[in-house]
Amino acid sequence: MTDLLGQSRRSGLPWTTRSEVIAQNGMVCSSHPLATQVGVDILKKGGSAVDAAIAVNACLGLMEPTGCGIGGDLYAIVWDAKTQRLYGLNASGRSPKSLHLSHFKEQGMDKIPTYGPLSVSVPGCVDGWFELHAKFGRLSMQEILKPTIDYAHAGFPFTEVITATFLRGMGLLSHYPNVKETYAPNDEAWEKGDIFRNPMLGKTLQLIADKGRDEFYKGSIAQTIADFMKSQGGFLSYDDMAAHTSDWVEPVFTNYRGYDVWELPPNGQGIAVLQMLNILEHYDMKSFGFGSPEHIHYFIEAKKLAFEDRATYYADPAFAHVPVQTLISKEYGAKRQTQIDDLRAATSPQPGAMTNANNTIYLTVADKDGNMVSFIQSNFHALGSGMVPTGLGFMLHNRGEFFSLQEGHANIYEPGKRPFHTIIPAFITKDGQPYFSFGVMGGDFQPLGHVQIILNMIDFGMNPQEAGDAPRINHLGSTSPTGEAQERDGGSVVLENGFSPETVRKLLSMGHKVTYGFGGTYGGYQGILFDARRRVYFGASDSRKDGCAMGY
Repeated sequence: MTDLLGQSRRSGLPWTTRSEVIAQNGMVCSSHPLATQVGVDILKKGGSAVDAAIAVNACLGLMEPTGCGIGGDLYAIVWDAKTQRLYGLNASGRSPKSLHLSHFKEQGMDKIPTYGPLSVSVPGCVDGWFELHAKFGRLSMQEILKPTIDYAHAGFPFTEVITATFLRGMGLLSHYPNVKETYAPNDEAWEKGDIFRNPMLGKTLQLIADKGRDEFYKGSIAQTIADFMKSQGGFLSYDDMAAHTSDWVEPVFTNYRGYDVWELPPNGQGIAVLQMLNILEHYDMKSFGFGSPEHIHYFIEAKKLAFEDRATYYADPAFAHVPVQTLISKEYGAKRQTQIDDLRAATSPQPGAMTNANNTIYLTVADKDGNMVSFIQSNFHALGSGMVPTGLGFMLHNRGEFFSLQEGHANIYEPGKRPFHTIIPAFITKDGQPYFSFGVMGGDFQPLGHVQIILNMIDFGMNPQEAGDAPRINHLGSTSPTGEAQERDGGSVVLENGFSPETVRKLLSMGHKVTYGFGGTYGGYQGILFDARRRVYFGASDSRKDGCAMGY
């Protein structure tokens, strides 16, 4: 297929699809326009950035059930203007305490199934909402959840990208109990523009709004979840739900060319971003230029090294020693950088030695007082596990699939343990002040997406919209966090349309396997940049998704 540019803009780089949205009083960026609008409405009512983020997330759980919902987990990084600091929240759930490794062994499994009851861990989303709200909220939860409750009963039109993803998910999961009754009650073959309603989810959200988080974790909702899971041969229990807590954690950072880049520590994969940046700062990426063979080669080689460490060391720190400070140190990055060959692609990268040893949504919101939130939430694969508790209107996630069943692995399955997570929010500060709140959803791709946005803006001088619209680079074949071995031929570089044939030929001569991945995994990005001098927000939204940025 020949690449064609369908527009001729008066400004910006050739691939730019639209201008940034610029506003003074607040900004919301999400993957659905109606959800973005809900967030702006909450800000206009006097809600905080966190209030709006919760409202947007609730709306996306209804309108984009392929990516998120109250059956999943969430993570957030919040810039609080009052205290002038960042706060991190890990609202991921833990594995069932009555399920043991021996069960998988007795079933002859070497991998946890993607779908069905065994991949379900406690959903942490709702508790995450209430933790964030207690610390940074202004409006009541009734006000925050009302727009979604109204849409659940009245209906809304399906958008293009979500419709396509939804139909694929239904093809995989419609045979499970309650799936059709919830998502296609009249055997609809959904098309974009069709009106979708989910009154059962509306009733569930109303219960949560009226009775609080305990209704979800200790009340009727928890009991319904437990009863349903037991009927399906699952292990998630009422006691597992009742015991759940989120954790406030300290974000960690590295400095990249004068900018502090912040991520959350494991059980997520955010520190892979910091590891890659510590390697890449040794190269003059600006002089190489965007899309050059050098840009792509060094980026991919840094990713290979960071992902071998990811597969070896990243896990729930309550169960395994994760040497975070060593992994994100400048000294360690310099050592890893020396293992990169300037001229050849690595075929068998290894993890570093320690002395102490794909579906998601991302949204970001900023308010008139300078508060900003970087917020990511997920059901994991497809619509989730296929497990839809009777009458509740949502599907439980399948994040537990990412546990390893290999003895001795840091991420091995254990009762009450958090699985390795792919979802990661990010934040950049400059001279101690907020600069950029952003994220790129997309499973394993997320660290690659984060680093590319950072390189595009800091090294290649792009604005937030140009940085998101630029052609992306993926790499497949690293060792999995479940312990499945990497491809020993260096894996595959998958380039989005837009890179030159000359670059591809040079990469092939260096030993890279290169393909064009039309329709491949390149994530979904949202970002808000704060211009401290003008005191305005610049919002950007990924053209690969249905959403938009909107301010006021």
